[in-house]
Amino acid sequence: MTATVIDGAAMARQLLAELGARVEALRARGCQPGLAVVLVGDNPASAVYVRSKQRACDAAGLRGDNISLPAEVSQADVLALIDHLNADPTVHGILVQLPLPDHIDAAAVLQHIAFAKDVDGFNWRNLGALVDGHPALAPCTPSGSMLLLERSGVPIAGKRAVVLGRSSIVGKPAALMLLERHATVTICHSRTPDLAALAKEADILICAVGRPRMVTADMVKPGAAVIDVGINRLPDGKLCGDVDYDAVAAIAGWITPVPGGVGPMTVAVVVSNAVAAAEKSLLTA
Repeated sequence: MTATVIDGAAMARQLLAELGARVEALRARGCQPGLAVVLVGDNPASAVYVRSKQRACDAAGLRGDNISLPAEVSQADVLALIDHLNADPTVHGILVQLPLPDHIDAAAVLQHIAFAKDVDGFNWRNLGALVDGHPALAPCTPSGSMLLLERSGVPIAGKRAVVLGRSSIVGKPAALMLLERHATVTICHSRTPDLAALAKEADILICAVGRPRMVTADMVKPGAAVIDVGINRLPDGKLCGDVDYDAVAAIAGWITPVPGGVGPMTVAVVVSNAVAAAEKSLLTA
């Protein structure tokens, strides 16, 4: 068996094209959707991510505002900027690029973003809505992962899903989304005994642990759908995921590559959330 490669880049382009039609409809109603991305410091990887979000905004027709702040900026000044963006009716989505410098409390900054503009889906009110089964702006990486599964025709209802990782950014939201689609879900983490045996029971395996090539072929059920969220940089500078790609691709039914899998779809979902926020702003105006 050779896995079907889930082309996240192609699916992201398709999603952005679909969003373009929604943006045109908003413009026809006098609303130009706007996304503000705040970058603190000069982390090279963060700068790459911000540029990718700008390209996605351009592709869908959003106005993208990139705001760069020096690394030594105070937390008070960052919060003041967010206050300004929260109050600006032309800004429909706000994203603060992580990581932030050590002297800034990232949780305090993220929770300061108005929940209606929280395109990352990290505000506790948005996370709570997800728990209750009524998601508004949901976290982008697990949302993108679900879209990759659905658009690839992977059956979810009634299937056994295993999520490796329990973060509030990926693992927990992914488990909730799978539950909402009627999968039976197990979350595994660093203290899970027999993790490999549990992973091998999965029809759908979502890997989000941040350990290069940790998931080996003997941990994967033949025919399973494997979503690799990990992005790890090797000593030679190359990127790899949490999955031993070549070995696992030989037995899985579906697999996402790294790069080119979950990453592009995550960025597209940021734009999707901004469009949804703009649409909702018209309903509440």
